[in-house]
Amino acid sequence: MRDMFTRPEDREILARALDLAEMVGKNHRPQATDFYDPAACAMIARAVGSIPDLAVLVDGGYPAAERSRVLIFPDYLPAGEVDAGLAFLNVQSNSRFHTLTHRDYLGALLGLGLRREKLGDILVREDGAQLIVAAEVAGVIKMDLTGVGRVGVTVSEINRDGLIPPVKNYREIKVTAQSLRLDAVAAHGFGLSRTKMAREVAAGKIYLNWRPCLDPATPVQPGDMISARGRGRVAVEQTGGQTKKGRINLLLHRYGTAR
Repeated sequence: MRDMFTRPEDREILARALDLAEMVGKNHRPQATDFYDPAACAMIARAVGSIPDLAVLVDGGYPAAERSRVLIFPDYLPAGEVDAGLAFLNVQSNSRFHTLTHRDYLGALLGLGLRREKLGDILVREDGAQLIVAAEVAGVIKMDLTGVGRVGVTVSEINRDGLIPPVKNYREIKVTAQSLRLDAVAAHGFGLSRTKMAREVAAGKIYLNWRPCLDPATPVQPGDMISARGRGRVAVEQTGGQTKKGRINLLLHRYGTAR
């Protein structure tokens, strides 16, 4: 991923992480950041990982987590012996007749007065959900989360091995594009005209690597993730090779509606 961290929010996130790194350097005790998206975690890992005598570990509870904490610790400690401060909770729905969504669970958790940054992925199932949260808020959730919407729920703590990560289904798209501009690639991925996609980009509805991107001409590259409000996500898997007409071969993976 490219450096796209020009937003004030990103600078604040990095500043807080560097403050934690300074604490670790002084007292040699591991510290964990809040939960952030993959782009912010990568930013922190690059910056803090370059500091002598410090190491970092990005952990969201499972390999494909969309929200993770960055653990900062002295580099003489084995990574397997440091704790990222995660807790794993199972939320059991007491109703078989109401379907609860990711938004329902998130709203209920925020309604407890919790900050979004203390909450990791919410893995929704038919009979409830599994939560990955900061260990420091697990007690509040276990005690106070008794309902989601109009549905009563029961919360219990589980271990990491009890997590059931979601199966991310995708549709493979092989196309050729005139260029690697964001509007061109996104148009193929989401099945829209390039003109309409350019308008969506300019309107702030398109995110590149979890960051809003307002320039339709921004080039994309393998490893990039394009998100569109209400349309899902498109992962740029491969680019390269040209047809006889000079068009670029693309391999894209389109995932379902973003949560």
